[in-house]
Amino acid sequence: MKTLLKSEELIQFLGAIYLFSRLNFAWWWFPALILVPDISMIGYAINPAIGAILYNIVHHKGLGIVIGLLGLMTGNQNLMLIGVILFAHSSMDRMMGYGLKYFDSFKHTSLESL
Repeated sequence: MKTLLKSEELIQFLGAIYLFSRLNFAWWWFPALILVPDISMIGYAINPAIGAILYNIVHHKGLGIVIGLLGLMTGNQNLMLIGVILFAHSSMDRMMGYGLKYFDSFKHTSLESL
C-alpha cells in the first residue's frame, strides 16, 4: 500500500510540473519556489500545536487547488503559480513520506503507519 500511495503522489507531482510548464514563467521558478511552503514550519518555534496548524494549512492540497482555480478563473498567472507550487510541494512531501502533522510533535505525522 505504501508504494501505491507514493506512486500516486509522484503522478500528482508530475502533473503539477506539467501545469507549471503551461504557465508563462521561466523554468527556474519551479525549483526556486518548491521549498517555500516549508516556511510554515516557523510555527513550531512557538509550540507544536501552532506549528502543526500552520504547517497543515499550508500543506493541505485543497489550498493549492483553490488558489490555482481562483487564478484560472481570474486569469491571474501569479495565483496559478502559487496554487501549482503549493500542490506540487504537498505531493512531493507525501511522496517522500512526510504527512500532515499531529499537534504533539513535528515527527508525528499522518503517514507514520504506512
